[in-house]
Amino acid sequence: MFSIVGILIVFGAVLGGFLMEKGPLAVLMQPSELVIIGGAAIGTLLAANPMHVLKKIFSGLTQILRGSKFTTQRYLDTLKMMFLLFNKARKEGLVAIESDIEDPAKSPLFSKYPFFLSSQHIRDFICDTMRMAITGGASTFDVDQMMELDMDVHHAGASQPALALTTVADALPGLGIVAAVLGVVLTMSSLGGPPEEIGHKVASALVGTFLGILLCYGMVGPLASNLSKLIDDEYAYYHVLRVVMLSFIKGMSPILAIEMARRAIPEHVRPSFHEVEKTCRGKDESSVPIAA
Repeated sequence: MFSIVGILIVFGAVLGGFLMEKGPLAVLMQPSELVIIGGAAIGTLLAANPMHVLKKIFSGLTQILRGSKFTTQRYLDTLKMMFLLFNKARKEGLVAIESDIEDPAKSPLFSKYPFFLSSQHIRDFICDTMRMAITGGASTFDVDQMMELDMDVHHAGASQPALALTTVADALPGLGIVAAVLGVVLTMSSLGGPPEEIGHKVASALVGTFLGILLCYGMVGPLASNLSKLIDDEYAYYHVLRVVMLSFIKGMSPILAIEMARRAIPEHVRPSFHEVEKTCRGKDESSVPIAA
């Protein structure tokens, strides 16, 4: 939502300053320039990206409106979920969590966390990693390597929409110049006509350059940057999952593994030690003893 507010401020400041200088707002209303620049930008986006990237762009833009999913509460819920899973494995053995890992949708533990079940990649990232720990056929180093590869592949795919929007933003000033050149062509064809008509055509041509630059630096570029930061937030979340699972697989106690993960959470959403402790020892789970 803040992105939309920021874009409105950009356009409001530019148009407000123009009006303060007694600029006629009607001069900036050039539908033909918008058709040239906007249509060409959409065309380049379609030409440069396959369908799955276009779907991710649309999904990413809607995510910008909602903001980052990886809030302090999301991290608290995740740490509590992992603590309960590790505590169960510590008390009853790794085999005890096999049913939870194999069918998370039917797991009494995981069913309390809809955000976990609704995200296929997060679900698979945790379950597949813990499955490797249960089988015991892979060393700690190998499990860590598998998680790193998974994270890198997922991050590369998630970054494609932001890169695509950045490419469009970079192209907009050039498309504005294309619109301006077409305006100059029309102006040259009108030489010898009334000065007012020539002046209007020159103004229209310059508006094309203006729109290309404004849309680049005032809208599409900032949206691409915002989307890139949301993708980085997701990568940080996976890093926390990697730390907590690797810590437990190495033999740390559940509560120590959770603390290791808490230290890996980005500072702006990192819960305090007491918040995590209170969450993990919540009243609804007071019957579950904490394994040392």
